[in-house]
Formats: sequence, C-alpha cells, structure tokens
Amino acid sequence: MKKTLLFLFAFVAIQLAASYGVQAIFRLIGGDPLSVSSLILSMAVFSIVTIVVFLYAKWCVVSPHYLRTRPWGVMSWSVLAAIGAILPSMWIQEQMPPLPNVLDESFNMILKDRWGYVVVGLLAPLAEELVFRGAILRSLLSSFRLPWVAIFVSALLFALVHANPAQMPHALLVGLLLGWMYWRTGSILPGVAYHWVNNSIAYILFNLLPNPDATLLELAHGNKTMMGLWLLCSLCVLLPSLLQLNLRMRRE
Repeated sequence: MKKTLLFLFAFVAIQLAASYGVQAIFRLIGGDPLSVSSLILSMAVFSIVTIVVFLYAKWCVVSPHYLRTRPWGVMSWSVLAAIGAILPSMWIQEQMPPLPNVLDESFNMILKDRWGYVVVGLLAPLAEELVFRGAILRSLLSSFRLPWVAIFVSALLFALVHANPAQMPHALLVGLLLGWMYWRTGSILPGVAYHWVNNSIAYILFNLLPNPDATLLELAHGNKTMMGLWLLCSLCVLLPSLLQLNLRMRRE
C-alpha cells in the first residue's frame, strides 16, 4: 500500500505543479492564466512529465513481451467494447441523482479546441493507464489476495482523482473494466486502446452534437423506442466484445 500511496501522491503532485507552473508563466508574460491555451498546455505538461517520471523511475514496467504475442484480436475487441459501452454508460449515469459538474466549464473550453484532442484523446489515456493500471494496480495486486479487491480500489482511486463528481460514476465503471483487462493480460496496451477510443468518442460527440449535455431521450427527440433501439444496438456490440475479450485474454 505504501507504493500505491507514493504513486498517487506523485500523480497529484505533478498535476498541481504543472497547473500552477503554467499559470505562473502565463502571468509573467502577461497572458490569461485561465485561458484555454493555459489549460491545454498545463494538461500536456502534466501528462508528458507523468509519463517520463513513471517510466524513468520504473514504477511502471514497459516491455515488448505482450506485443510479441500479437494480441491484435484483443486490441480490436477492446476498441469495439469502448464503442459499445458509451450509450449504456450514459444511460446508467442518467438514472442516478444529478451530480455536481464542477469542471464543466474548463472541459468545455478544452474540448472545443482542436489541440484539446491531443491532451484528452492521446496523452491522457497513456499517462493514466501507466499510473493507474501499470503502477497502482500492479502494486495493489501484489498486496491483496483477491484480485477484484485490488481492481476495485484502483478503479475507485481512478474515479476520485478526476475531482469531478459528474465524471466519477463513468470513471469508476471504466476503471473496473480496465483493471480487469490489465489483470488478465499483464499489459496496459488493451486499456490504452479502450481509453483512447472512449476519450476520442467523447471529444467527437462534444463537437458534433448541437447540445453535448442532452440526455439520450432528448437526442432521440423524446422517442423512447428509438432510445431503446440505440441501447440494444450498443449492447449487441458491447456484450460480444466482452465475451471475446474474456475468451482471448490470457492472464500472465
């Protein structure tokens, strides 16, 4: 558990240092420390420094071993699982009591900018998988006898560090799935693929939908039958994908 706390502390410390450091630089040059450029740059610096620190310190061991097994089937089904999970996850969250969306304005600014995709869709998935699966979950699996306890704890920490109640239910569910994938494969690569698709779809939908905050029923123009068909189609992608992952993933 000491290593887990160290990894978590390092993750949060780097995030705070990147945020305050970039804001300080923007103040010095006469820029707006709360501008979209500042937000995107701080997220980029945070992700890159996190990746470098965790790899340099060998807190997350990266090896080509898993790639040598040619896990293209697992990677493909991970992508399909991410696509199929979007609408069911939205529906589940809509059934819950409304939660405060304290970072809504900041994320909206980032997602509206084309450079926002670089940090949200590319850098964040790699950095977060290195930390929460490659370092934290790997440490927890050696501390707990029951793997699902370790997976749940890592998923809970993953949800909490998002620091936004509105995101936490989805982050918890995704964290459980990503933790299971890491436990079965011993690699962060399937999780990175899933995480990348999940974040990329969020970015695309935000920029395509006329109202990104609309509920599924609103998107279906109040037609419950249409919404039900959307969910059914999504489950027809998600459930076979999970079954195939369960069959294809081999625990190392």
